[in-house]
Formats: sequence, structure tokens, C-alpha cells
Amino acid sequence: MAKKKKVAKRTTKKASLKKKSGAVSQVALRQELKKFLALAEPFENSEHLSLLTDKRTNASYLQCHLRASDLIRLATIDVPLDPDEQSEYRANREILADHTAFRKMKDDALNGRTFSDIVCEYTTEFDSEHPIKIIGGQHRYEAIRAAVDSDVNEYHGLKIYLKLNKKQRLDVQLISNTNIAVSSDLFDRMQETVGGPELRVWCQNVDLLSDGQDFTDKHQRGGPISVQMARTFITNYFRGKKINAVQFNSLNTTPQKCPSGQHDSDWDQLKIEYPDLWSDEGLIVAGKEFAKLIKAQRSAFKDKKPKPKPDFPEKALNMAILPAWALVAGILHDNPERLKRHYGLAKAKGTNDPLNAAALAKGHHKTDPDNYRGLGSRTDPKERGRFAELFFHCAEKNRQITKQTVDIAIAKYHAKQAQLEVEKLE
Repeated sequence: MAKKKKVAKRTTKKASLKKKSGAVSQVALRQELKKFLALAEPFENSEHLSLLTDKRTNASYLQCHLRASDLIRLATIDVPLDPDEQSEYRANREILADHTAFRKMKDDALNGRTFSDIVCEYTTEFDSEHPIKIIGGQHRYEAIRAAVDSDVNEYHGLKIYLKLNKKQRLDVQLISNTNIAVSSDLFDRMQETVGGPELRVWCQNVDLLSDGQDFTDKHQRGGPISVQMARTFITNYFRGKKINAVQFNSLNTTPQKCPSGQHDSDWDQLKIEYPDLWSDEGLIVAGKEFAKLIKAQRSAFKDKKPKPKPDFPEKALNMAILPAWALVAGILHDNPERLKRHYGLAKAKGTNDPLNAAALAKGHHKTDPDNYRGLGSRTDPKERGRFAELFFHCAEKNRQITKQTVDIAIAKYHAKQAQLEVEKLE
């Protein structure tokens, strides 16, 4: 008898833990399902519809078919990832209206093609006018909508999730977009959105993003910066603060490039190590000064004739230049005079090209392969290390970027690497 009581107590405790974890009750799910069926009237008889569970996240869903006209009436692709705290930012990719595959999809829909596995969430918690939120399949949705406008009204297959929490919603976003080759930039953006708005808000405050602008879902020249760029900038600034400028010539000062398209545990650790990083005055100034450099570099080539090489206006956002510039800003954080020189590159006198892209393109070393197109054409550790030498040398000697300073920086980098190798062997 006592044994039975013990089991019952353990069962009660387990149920209590489940309740605390935020698990949705079966009663609540059934009520939600009943509302959906009454509103959407799917092709399947309600008796033949069952709630399924994704065991990976315990998310509940059903699979059914809706008339195209009902889908368009009830659905929207304007779906926030975090409707409670960041409702103005979206996880869905931009519609690729001119893509050949999308044009073919629209033509198929006009000819009665039935689409399937459109991934949705049914919820009235936000935008109750459109309770079906399209999470995966926005291109198919647009093709269906165009077909409905031409009186084509077929049934289409949907996977409808119910009662998702924020983590489950992110997971559904990721697996849905992965089916259509999600870009690493979009993956990073979704991960950062779930983590909170701090990085985006910081970038907007220092003008690395415009007011209300989100990170890119796939970086293009002239477009918004990526999450990877923002993380890389901040990571290298704080790494630089740990480097003593006096010891610069004897230390490995190769800047880091944050990973993309995967979870970045080092970024998580950095935010723990620097809990006040978003209000760090030195970092804020560095961000604003780098935004000025981006703007100055782009302005230098605006409407310029003959047309420059396409990477020249965007040279500041090269993923070897960006981390190196941030690293040196961190190293010089307590040296106002040299830091002023470093920041002065954006308004260097006597040049309309702050980073002197043409001089960078001529920078070579005897060890470089024949297909090397000059400093700033790559983003590997060697390229990042060379730029750290260049920016530090220019700030130390109060020099601008020239063919001579580029050659000196490259020579310094290889001399340092040789010395570090000797020390390692000894």
C-alpha cells in the first residue's frame, strides 16, 4: 500500500513539472483544433483529422487541404517571429518575384497545379483577421493567390501547427526554410531575433542599420549588414581591448570571423562576459565611426565614371577589413591620439577613396598564389592579419593607406608570423 502511494506521489510530481515547463494541455489543443475546423472547413471530415506531435520539439500539428479561396481569405505571409516583443521584424525571406522558378510556379497554379506541405501556424493571438500564418511556402501562397484572382480555386495541402511557443516557432521557421535552401544570413537573423532585439537596436543606434531596418537575409552589395558582420565587429573590438598595444608586434593579432549558419557559442559567452556591452561608450563610438567609414567609402564611388570595380564602394564591409578595423579600435581604446588617427581614415584628406581600394589591389607578397587579386580580395586569416597590421601601422605612424603602407603591413605580418613560428618551435 505504501509503495502505491509513493508511485502516485512521483506521478503527481511529474505532472507538476510538465505543467511548469509550459506544455500545452490536450484540452486546449482540442479547443483550438475545433475553432480552426469551424473557421476553415477543410476538405477532410473532422472525424478523420488527428493531431500529430513533432517529438523533436513537442509541437502539435494537423495535415489537411483547404480551398484556395479560403486559404487566401484566412492566411497571411506577413508573419513576425516574435510577435510579443519584436512584432515589426519578419523571419520570412523576401519574395523573389523575378526568379524563374517562381514564374514557373505561378504558371503551374494557373493551370490547376495542387501544392502541398505549405507550413502554417493557426493562431488568433495576433492579427486575428488572418489566423493562418504562412511560415513556409510564401512563394506557393503568392502563386495560389494569383491563380485565385483568375478564378482558379483548387485544394492545397497544409501542415497546420497549433499553440506554438517562441522556440517551437523558430524551429518551424528553420525547418521550413531549410527545405528551400535557407541562407546562413537568414539563419543567423532568426537566431538573433529569438535571442532578443539588442544587437539590432545597437546597430540602428550607431547607424550600421537604418531606423526600423532589419539585418539582411542574404547579403548583397549595397544592402544591409548581416548578423555575422555585427557579431564579428563587436567580438573583435572586445578582443582588441585585451591586447596591450606595446606588445602588438610580438603577439598573434589575427582578427576573428564569427561563424554563420550555425549556433555561435563564443557569441553567447561574450555577452555573458560583458553584460553591459550594449552601453559600452567606446564600442558605441567605434560603431558610429565605422558607419562613417562605410558611408565615406560608398560616397567616394557614387556616380563615378568610369564605373569602378563593384567591390570598391563596399570595401569597408569586406570580412577581412571589418574585423581588423574593429580589433585595432579595441587595441587603441585607451590611446586617444592614435585612436583619433584610426577613426580619421573616414575623412582622410587628399583622397576620395578612404580605404584606397586601388592601392590595396596592388598589395602582394612573394608567397601569394598567381590568382591572388590583391589585399582585400579574400577573408582568410592571413588576409585579416595583414589588415590588422595595416590599420595599426597607419594609426601608429599617422599615415594614410598607400601602396607603401600596404607593402609595409604585408611585410610586417609575414615577419611576425615567422617569429611566432620560431617561438612555437622553441
